[in-house]
Amino acid sequence: MIADRRKNALEYHEQGRPGKIAVVPTKSVGTAQDLSLAYSPGVAEPCLQIAETPDDVFRYTARGNLVAVVSNGTAVLGLGNIGPLASKPVMEGKGVLFKAFADIDVFDLEVGSEKAEDVIRFCELLEPTVGGINLEDISAPDCFIIERALKERLGIPVFHDDQHGTAIIAGAALINALEITDRSIQDARVVFSGAGASALSTAEHFQRLGVRKENILIVDSVGVIYEGREERMNEYKSPFAVKTDRRTLEEAMKDADVFIGLSVKGVVTKDMVRGMADDPIIFALANPDPEILPEEVAAVRQDAIMATGRSDYPNQVNNVLGFPFIFRGALDVRAKAINPEMMLAATTALADLAREQVPEVVKGAYEGSEIAYGRDYLIPKPFDRRVLYHVAPAVAQAAMDSGAARIDVELGEYRDRLRAKLGPGYELMRDMRDKARTKKARVIFPEGHNDTIIRAASQLVEDGICDPVLLGRAPRIQEKADLLGVDISGVEVIYAADLEEERSRYAEQLFEKRARKGLTLSEAEWNLFKPVYFAASMLENGEVDALVHGIEANYAEA
Repeated sequence: MIADRRKNALEYHEQGRPGKIAVVPTKSVGTAQDLSLAYSPGVAEPCLQIAETPDDVFRYTARGNLVAVVSNGTAVLGLGNIGPLASKPVMEGKGVLFKAFADIDVFDLEVGSEKAEDVIRFCELLEPTVGGINLEDISAPDCFIIERALKERLGIPVFHDDQHGTAIIAGAALINALEITDRSIQDARVVFSGAGASALSTAEHFQRLGVRKENILIVDSVGVIYEGREERMNEYKSPFAVKTDRRTLEEAMKDADVFIGLSVKGVVTKDMVRGMADDPIIFALANPDPEILPEEVAAVRQDAIMATGRSDYPNQVNNVLGFPFIFRGALDVRAKAINPEMMLAATTALADLAREQVPEVVKGAYEGSEIAYGRDYLIPKPFDRRVLYHVAPAVAQAAMDSGAARIDVELGEYRDRLRAKLGPGYELMRDMRDKARTKKARVIFPEGHNDTIIRAASQLVEDGICDPVLLGRAPRIQEKADLLGVDISGVEVIYAADLEEERSRYAEQLFEKRARKGLTLSEAEWNLFKPVYFAASMLENGEVDALVHGIEANYAEA
């Protein structure tokens, strides 16, 4: 299997034009006139305009949609210090994700130096070219030094994804896991395995979310980071030292509510899991092999909530849920930085989105799995396209509120622009939704017991598109909605069998129309017990504006 993966991966990168990215012109250069505008002499005009008004660089160049992915290859995930040249496929891959998920253009820039001051100076010189810098796969402590210096010196967003990406996504999963297990974040006892850049940043972010410092124990290769410890301590670990007599990972995990693994394969044992509190929350995020496998946890704790960094298990903590959309929101308000408020906004937006009903189009990308908020679905899936227009606006709003934004955007219009980036189909649907909202129709659904119809009705109410009416027995529909995890509190439900007066009136009308075809009054009365007949009669009498039917019936039956 490993041999096949190697072969497939090498072929994937080699086929056609080598690599995964290319520069594509956004303006026509098909004529001499085009060429004279794209370059000399016409190009002088935007140059002069930018020299006079520097902010016009965002009007006349690609800077506002351009991010540099910068690495020196000293800490490539799962590979270690492989150097800048060998890290290039990873950085190109990062560029692909930026473009595919948030339509952000990327230059991947691999720096041939392991000196922090060289990387800092390189990024300083790069600032006029790009709208933001994503630092990637740089070893600690240099990653801390570099990011801190650049945030102080540059006027564009700088974001070390290895630190903050995991923190933001894991934070969203933590919020929902605590809610599901009915815990207070202030009282949660959290243990970290690992004290690298990602672990320390995640611990810091958890404190922003409300976890108390004294409730966090961080364990590195030496043991628990406690007050007074001197061995292998530094200025980055010291702020997390706490008063405790616990010294090992096993001791730290005793009665813990939450375990966050950002260390190495197999460091957690079944006995450690047994010793945790009821409903333990275990995020084993080491890649590609976690600190403990979900099946090992399940063997000793059926009450555990589990997350990993892998796609073959539920609750994948994947950084692609963060960095494309965080930069999208930051770039679109020309933010000067990505600050803690913006990171918190991203975490909250992801947690909130996971609680919403999941559209069928998202479920279709994960065929064979039922997706609904709960123990196996704490955070959105990577291919949930809604993340773009939930997270980016939240980040943009936080940037505006915190003073990091250079320009303001109107959030409603901004969300519509983001939806339009998902393709012409989304733009068409936006126009249709807007028209529907201006005069909401009352729409009858005869197949009210159908799962898809129940989900759709809930979504229609939430989006304010129409007033849906489901035909069916209210207790049965409510029972199915509860099983689906769908809120139908705003959905009208009626049952034909309970509406004798309406049935009688509709039967008389049907009999008058079809008597010459041999229909008897008794047959008409019987037909009105059928949902589609009752719904059609409501439509004919103007009691609803539209009828939607056909999921469980073919054309002739409908």
